[in-house]
Amino acid sequence: MTDVYNFSAGPAVLPGPVLEQAQRELRDWQGSGMSVMEMSHRGSHFMSIAQQAESDLRALLSIPDDYRVLFLQGGATSQFAMVPMNLLRGKGRTDYINTGAWSKKAIAEAGRYCTVNVAASAEASNFSDIPAREAWQLDDAAAYVHYTPNETIGGVEFSWIPDAGDVPLVADMSSTILSRPLDVSRYGLIYAGAQKNIGPAGLTVVIVRDELLGEVLEGAPSMYNYRLHADAGSMLNTPPTYGWYLAGLVFRWLGDLGGLQAIETINRRKAAMLYEAIDGSDFYHSPVRQDCRSLMNVPFTLADSSLDGDFLASAGEAGLLNLKGHRSVGGMRASIYNAMPEAGVTALVSFMQEFERSHG
Repeated sequence: MTDVYNFSAGPAVLPGPVLEQAQRELRDWQGSGMSVMEMSHRGSHFMSIAQQAESDLRALLSIPDDYRVLFLQGGATSQFAMVPMNLLRGKGRTDYINTGAWSKKAIAEAGRYCTVNVAASAEASNFSDIPAREAWQLDDAAAYVHYTPNETIGGVEFSWIPDAGDVPLVADMSSTILSRPLDVSRYGLIYAGAQKNIGPAGLTVVIVRDELLGEVLEGAPSMYNYRLHADAGSMLNTPPTYGWYLAGLVFRWLGDLGGLQAIETINRRKAAMLYEAIDGSDFYHSPVRQDCRSLMNVPFTLADSSLDGDFLASAGEAGLLNLKGHRSVGGMRASIYNAMPEAGVTALVSFMQEFERSHG
């Protein structure tokens, strides 16, 4: 049987050992006689799962004690509203950096609650790079500065953490969290949908400095109040228990690998292998400037776009799945998150080289 490698941007591939453990425990979690899906979220069994998951995430990211970790629902998209609802704190203006499709969505939603200053934008370059920090026009009256460190669709990524001064820095890390070590203390708030590097769809992780909680926009729903979620231990309502459990298994898997320094080394090897194959060919092209390229999401095009269909069909036959680029940009995209093994990238590069030989 041909090995199958799933390059989906999300929901994305999960680590094999995690799926195998989940399979073993599906009907009977550690002798409890229950599946995790059947447990009371307030019972001792699930409480131990939840506490261990948070502890392991804190260890991986070295999260300071004055930060709260929330396991929520609604995806990162719900955070586009929750962030301004909770972090405006009496102010009426915010700064956003526009580096692609997800930045634009966050900007549009925040504009419903405040005046958004787009302090920098890469739109003029068709989102092929990151605006230099010295070109940013930040607003002194802004409540926070929001940016998207990695744009899943366009494949651009910050290789540096912006300096926001005394203003809280907010980041949508959905497609880059846990891909390398991170200084959480540089941020006021980090949020991430789970379905790329954390676990299955349906879970959203928020890491927020405790001092930022408590002053929510008047009229905001209770379910959009970070303080209430924090005080309830992320159990203001029934959380996505199975997603939380699987995320915990992923955190433990990363720890067993050697933590984020170890996974960064692997991720950089995978990305280098794929970018070298693209750059070393006239048949393939990367639309992203070299110093702004993502480690996680690699878009590329064929010199002859009429071959796109043949490429995708042949790739599917070879067990290389979900390589079609986002409908808004076309071309191809290989998402090579933490759980994508190096063997998958090797197989993709070999296929690309063979396809070029037969169609170039």
